[in-house]
Amino acid sequence: MVSNAAIFFHPDGYLTARKDLKGRHVAGESFLNGFFRHSGQSEFICHAASPEQARSFAELAGRLAPGSSTQLVPTTAPEGLARVGCLFVPGPGIDRFVWQRRRVGQRTYSLCGITHTTSESPEMFGQLLTAPVQPWDAVICTSLAARASVEAILHPYAAFLSERFGAAKMPMPQLPVIPLGIDTGAFRFDEAVRHEERKRLGIAPDDMAVLFVGRLSFHAKAHPIPMYMALQRTAERTGRRIHLIQAGWFSNDSVAAAFQQGARRYCPSVNAIFLDGRLPDVRTRIWAAADLFTSLSDNIQETFGITPLEAMAAGLPVVVADWNGYRETVRHGVDGFRIPTMLPPLGSGLDLAERYAIGVDTYDYYIGRASQMTSVDIDAAEDAFTRLTLDGALRRQMGEAARARAGEFDWRVIVPRYQELWRELATIRGQGVESAPWRGGNLPDGDARIGPNPVRPDPMSMFASYPTETLSGATRLVRTEGASMAMLTELLADPLNSTARGLLSPPAELALALDAFAPPLGRSVAEVAAQLPADHRLMFARSLVHLLKFGLLRMAPPPVA
Repeated sequence: MVSNAAIFFHPDGYLTARKDLKGRHVAGESFLNGFFRHSGQSEFICHAASPEQARSFAELAGRLAPGSSTQLVPTTAPEGLARVGCLFVPGPGIDRFVWQRRRVGQRTYSLCGITHTTSESPEMFGQLLTAPVQPWDAVICTSLAARASVEAILHPYAAFLSERFGAAKMPMPQLPVIPLGIDTGAFRFDEAVRHEERKRLGIAPDDMAVLFVGRLSFHAKAHPIPMYMALQRTAERTGRRIHLIQAGWFSNDSVAAAFQQGARRYCPSVNAIFLDGRLPDVRTRIWAAADLFTSLSDNIQETFGITPLEAMAAGLPVVVADWNGYRETVRHGVDGFRIPTMLPPLGSGLDLAERYAIGVDTYDYYIGRASQMTSVDIDAAEDAFTRLTLDGALRRQMGEAARARAGEFDWRVIVPRYQELWRELATIRGQGVESAPWRGGNLPDGDARIGPNPVRPDPMSMFASYPTETLSGATRLVRTEGASMAMLTELLADPLNSTARGLLSPPAELALALDAFAPPLGRSVAEVAAQLPADHRLMFARSLVHLLKFGLLRMAPPPVA
C-alpha cells in the first residue's frame, strides 16, 4: 500500500536561503527535512524539471537520510509517477498537474497539494472545480480555519457553475486537515546558550524579554501598534525593564523606518531590538534569549502560523492572536493566552475584493487594507503580558505545557499522517468513480485530435485554419538535390534554429526520411511513416515539415496516371 509520494521539487517551494523569505518557504523546507528523516523510506522520488534541481534534491536526501537513494521522474514524463502512486506538490495549485495527468491516465496516481496563504489567488481554488480533479486527489488544509476559507470559495463557485451550466455533479478534492510540523529537537537550549544570547543583546537576568519572529510587515503579517501599545502599558504597570526582540526582515528601508519610529512612539519605555531573522544563527538561537513569545497576527494571508509552535518547542509561553490556525495549536490558559480578534460584518469588504480583482489595488495593498479592519484586543494583550511578566511560576508552568504540546506537532508525528492520507487516496483511486476521462480526443471527422487539456490545445489543431494546407498521409514529398544529413546537422547547429533542439525525430529516422523520399518521384508520407512504430509517426510528420521548411524536402509532383 502507498506510503510514499514523489515530491515535486522546485527550489522556490523549499529553500530558505533567500532575501524574500516567506512562511511557505520555511514550511516547505521544514516538511522536506521531516519527510526525509521520518518517512521510513529508503528511496525518494523527485519530480523535477531539470537535472540540476534533481541534484539539489539528492543532496538534501543524502544529508538527512543517509544511505537512501533518489530517483528522478522528469516533469515531461509524468507516466513515471505510476510506480509511486502519489505526487506531493508544495502548494494548493494542483490543477495544472491534474490536466497533465489526464494524458497518461487519471487513475495512474493521486495528486496531493497543501494550502499556504489562501488570500492571494482565490481563483486558483476555483480552478479545482473546472480541472479534472478526482476523488483520489487532495489539498491538505493546515488548519480548520484554512479549510473554511477554501470552502468559502469552492461552495459558492460550485453553486454558480451549477446554475450557469446545469451541472449536477461537482467533483472536489479531499480537504483533510493536517497541521504543519516542526523539528522540536531544534528548539532545545541549555542555560549557557540562554546566558550567551541575553548577554549579547544586553538583557539582564531579571529583565523581561518578549520575542516576535517573522516578517516585519505591518500590512502582510502583524500590525505592530497593538503589540507596542500593550507592551508599553505592561512596562508602566509592572515597572519591569522589558525588551522587545523583533527577529525578522523588512521588505524595504521605509518599512524598517516605520517600525523603528513606531516603537519609539508607541512603546518608548520598551527597549526595541531589531534583528535580521534570515540569518541562520538568529533564526536558530534567538528563542533561547526570550521569556515569552508573541505574535498578534491580524492578516488574512496567514493560515496556520508556525512560529508559535517553534516558540512552544523552545519552552516559551505564548501570547498570540485568536486568529486562524493559532487557535488550533495554542491552548488558551494552558500554553499561553489567545487574544480576542474581530472582523467587520460579512459583506463589508466586497469593495476590497473588487479593487484587487480588477487590478486597482495590489495584493499587498489588498491584504494591508483588510488588516486595517481587523482588531486585536489591546486590553487583553496587556493583561496577558502583565500576568506573565509578574509571575515567573506561571511562565514556567505554561512554558512546560507548551513544550509538551509542541511535541504533538513534531514531524515524526505529522509525517505518518501524510502517509496515512496517501494510503487512503490509493484506496479511493482503486474504487472511486472517475470524472471526465480523456478518450484520446478524436474529433468526429478524424482529421485532428483534442488534447487532454482543452484550454491548452495542440497549436497544430488550434491554428489549423492558418496555413494553406496541413500535411497528411497522402502528401507526396521528394528529397531536393544535394540534401543530406550533414546539411541537416549544420542547420540544427545554427543558433537561428536553437528552438528546434529536442523537437524532431531521432537522427536515424531523419536519415530514413532523406533516403526514402528519393527523387525523382518521391513517395507519400503514409508509405514512409508505415516503416516506423505507430507512436513515432506524429513526431516524424512534424519533422518532415521542418525538412520542408529548410529546403531538404519539397512537394513532389503528382504521379503520372
